[in-house]
Amino acid sequence: MYKLIAIDMDGTLLNDRHEVPEDVKHTLDEAKRQGIKIVLCSSRPIGGMRNYIKALNLDEEGDFVIAYNGSLVQDTHTNEVVAELSLGHDDLEKLYDLSVELKSPMHFFDAKGVYTPNADISEYTVLEAYLCNIPLGYRQVSDIPTNISIPKIMFIDNPDNLQRTIQALPEELNEQYTIVQSSPYFLEFVHPSASKGNAVKKLAEQLGIKQEEIMSFGDNGNDLSMIQYAGCGVAMGNAIPEIKEAADFQTLTNNESGVAYAIKKLALDPLNTEVK
Repeated sequence: MYKLIAIDMDGTLLNDRHEVPEDVKHTLDEAKRQGIKIVLCSSRPIGGMRNYIKALNLDEEGDFVIAYNGSLVQDTHTNEVVAELSLGHDDLEKLYDLSVELKSPMHFFDAKGVYTPNADISEYTVLEAYLCNIPLGYRQVSDIPTNISIPKIMFIDNPDNLQRTIQALPEELNEQYTIVQSSPYFLEFVHPSASKGNAVKKLAEQLGIKQEEIMSFGDNGNDLSMIQYAGCGVAMGNAIPEIKEAADFQTLTNNESGVAYAIKKLALDPLNTEVK
């Protein structure tokens, strides 16, 4: 029996209109009623997840969320931080200098919002602020307090340019950061020990849940670590090839309520399922 289901949001839980399909809502309610912990696990900041957490009743006692690609694990009922891994001002300076060298726009986060040091603000930074419903500010790196705690730094660009940036990254960066591509136009840098898989592992160990009792859902590169870690990794029908190859099961697409389909098929006890 599965006791914890970790679910990516964009491209997985949400359809292409950024909505949770009704079938998925009902299925998550049923899974929770049967005692399964539902944990949203996203690259988004907490602010970009709150409306969905509330709508899905995932802010009750004993509920948790994983944000910033595993940099933050938080109790959604008490807002207590369970685990946190952050970058600092030195990382910001280093990655900003690299972004200038590679001619790649960038932005970064703190607990309050998203900021860009680029006076010509990228449309992808605007998109990030819109999707996450968080404030957007323009800040020069030299104006940022040296004690800043940064959960995530991102390079953003159109897919072709971003691929050229990725190919030009110095190899040593892979030892200094966890680097994942969460969409065709988002490349994310987090603490080297931070990943969705590590965050799911840490939360499960705290809750006394075994690896084989975990199911995870994802569609993109930043989901790979939790797909590989979970007892059952589920790839969305719209997932990239690397996720499909690593998964134990492939479900329908995010526009076909693929999360609901897999949970019903693999995790729910039909004898204890209430008739809707």
